[in-house]
Amino acid sequence: MRRAPLPAAVLIAASLVLAGCGGGDETTSEDSSPASQKVAGGSTLDSTWPLTGLPVSGDQSASQDHPVLVAKMDNTYSSAPQIGLSKADMVVEELVEGGLTRLAAFYYSQVPGEVGPVRSMRASDIGIVSPVDADVVTSGAAARTIARIKGAGITFFQEGAKGLHRDSGRSAPYNLFADLGEVSSTIKQDEARPDDYLPWGGDKDMPKGQPAKTIAASFSGGHTTNWSYRDGGYVNENTYAADGDEFPADTVLVLRVQVGDAGYLDPAGNHVPETKFTGSGAALLFHDGRLVKGTWKKGDLKSPLQLSTKAGKLTVPAGHTWIELVPSNGGNVTYKK
Repeated sequence: MRRAPLPAAVLIAASLVLAGCGGGDETTSEDSSPASQKVAGGSTLDSTWPLTGLPVSGDQSASQDHPVLVAKMDNTYSSAPQIGLSKADMVVEELVEGGLTRLAAFYYSQVPGEVGPVRSMRASDIGIVSPVDADVVTSGAAARTIARIKGAGITFFQEGAKGLHRDSGRSAPYNLFADLGEVSSTIKQDEARPDDYLPWGGDKDMPKGQPAKTIAASFSGGHTTNWSYRDGGYVNENTYAADGDEFPADTVLVLRVQVGDAGYLDPAGNHVPETKFTGSGAALLFHDGRLVKGTWKKGDLKSPLQLSTKAGKLTVPAGHTWIELVPSNGGNVTYKK
């Protein structure tokens, strides 16, 4: 049994100082002194989901008998259509070699059947999945990456494990899929609610910020993910998800991160990047057609993410969040009213 039950606690968020965002942004002036943000109250950890902050309904429990499962999914044209994104609680998009991106799709409140295409892990995933002690569903990884993943104490399930299978109607390597229900059935664990991934709050806690209805998150000269705010949520304009199976983003959180070299080449001879998901950097919180600028901080790979503005603590409105880990050097973020 790898985890012990957590006590109920009131949600709290940590404090940081404001940092500006990189050049090239298209924006109007942000309010110079946004209202101080209140800490979400009246809701205990046991009554909310850790990956969305949303209340638990009916006879469900936020303490499940399975860990958070993270499916590593391909994010290129070859993966279309992606399956299972609509059931994810949260998604993190990270840079991989060749300027492309890969998705870490987090599942906890729902454990769907088919998800994929499932692809390989990167060392970047250690900082992405460790805060909630997640297990990873993957096609595998380079030998040195597997050594680091194991060294970080992360459990993973790769091809050959129960629940992972190839779809004969698709071309390899874009044809590996996972039934997360079958994967989770092999895990023995005490019921325990993971820690909150983000400092959750409510819409009323979000500072006024400035209008921002479109977003373009560019990853180091390669892929750009485009978002538009429509009908109360954010639509990924260039998603590879199957029709009707798109991720229902209530919030897009862009974090500017340092990216280094993982120390090896992929089979095509490209240097494999490694996102350094520790330290601090600029944060852009997009919600309800508005943008609030701030900073993020993460003490070590396992630490929770902390957010702030110059007015104090910054919480993320409860809901489904897509996190963009955009490189500080070579990446760019633009937005318009």
